[in-house]
Amino acid sequence: MRFIARQPIFDRQQQVFGYELLFRSGMTGAYDASDAEQASCSTLDTSVMMGLDVLCHGTRAFLNFGRDVLLSGYPAFLPPQQTVIEILETVTPDDEVIAACRNLKKQGYTIALDDFISAEGMEPLIQVADIIKVDIRQVAPEKWASLASVHSNRGIRMLAEKVETREEFERLLVCGYHYFQGYFLSRPATVAQSEIPPMQANYLRLLQLVQAPQLDFAELERSVKREAALCYRLLRYLNSSAFGFTKDVTSIRHALSLLGENEVRRWMRLVALVGAGQGRPPELVRAALVRARFCELLAGKLKKSSQNLFLLGLLSAMDVLLELPLEIILERMPVSKSIKDALLDRPSPLGPVYKLERAYEAGNWDACQAEVEELRIDESEVAASYIEAAGWAAELQSKTA
Repeated sequence: MRFIARQPIFDRQQQVFGYELLFRSGMTGAYDASDAEQASCSTLDTSVMMGLDVLCHGTRAFLNFGRDVLLSGYPAFLPPQQTVIEILETVTPDDEVIAACRNLKKQGYTIALDDFISAEGMEPLIQVADIIKVDIRQVAPEKWASLASVHSNRGIRMLAEKVETREEFERLLVCGYHYFQGYFLSRPATVAQSEIPPMQANYLRLLQLVQAPQLDFAELERSVKREAALCYRLLRYLNSSAFGFTKDVTSIRHALSLLGENEVRRWMRLVALVGAGQGRPPELVRAALVRARFCELLAGKLKKSSQNLFLLGLLSAMDVLLELPLEIILERMPVSKSIKDALLDRPSPLGPVYKLERAYEAGNWDACQAEVEELRIDESEVAASYIEAAGWAAELQSKTA
């Protein structure tokens, strides 16, 4: 079992340009700098085994490579047009390394320099680089613009790493950076308006309806009928291979009854998420789906309510989708205290699951191990659940497009 985390990399329009893939053989076996070659081999092997199309949805894969693996020729196992070779900052730019990079560029690979801070001693690599990744936590903000200007003028695309807020993202846009990686899409910008826009409020209303202990099918039917897009999505969902219904659907009420109570709750939550995410990068919706399904799958191993954990994962992305603080959203949602407390980082029985989901998504293996030990679950089951959740989200999102 391999452990995988994927961090999206966005372009200036906040569309996904690619993913940095982070692999480990186990949570307790997180690699340090001295194990860079082992990490490179594991990354390469797992990428080939799983397939970049599955892992990156047709976008680019950013993978770290140490010196030995770079010189071995192993990167050639990966498709050139879809692979970005990240040269670790620990690699010395000697003649062999430069020759290997030039050869990879001739084959169509993109070369990126990882954790770039200064040009000192790096000029030979800079000359062959297509992308420079700048760790903005290691570079003073007043130097962001000049660093981007110097290298952009040489035709190099600049990627800002560890962007944590939207304010930083907007400043880096002005500085001329091309790509962005970090948590800035996990936190909403400060907004003057504290009300949820009407269209998004309709979708939150759906979430409220499916949280009721007893479903009101008449009210659900009315809510679906108000929007043609919901009717279309419901019928398309029913037509998926997961159900295989042979009966004709005669009405919206009939469609809801065919699904059954549990599946109605799941579907309503899904369409509410997709609706709330209209106009936002598709990766945000996909990430929320992965979170929700991942938490739901963990429920079976923890003997907790799958509905609660699915909703926990789903709501964890709502602040970004609606661009509102989570506190305001939760005020309008009749969810359990345990969900609210977990999402607001207050003591909660669901807190360890939420922390595990966040740590796994970020590839923070030490934090993952701590939560796995507290939850007393097998780490291999966690890895399998995440991989299953990623596949489920991709398939489901294609059906609700």
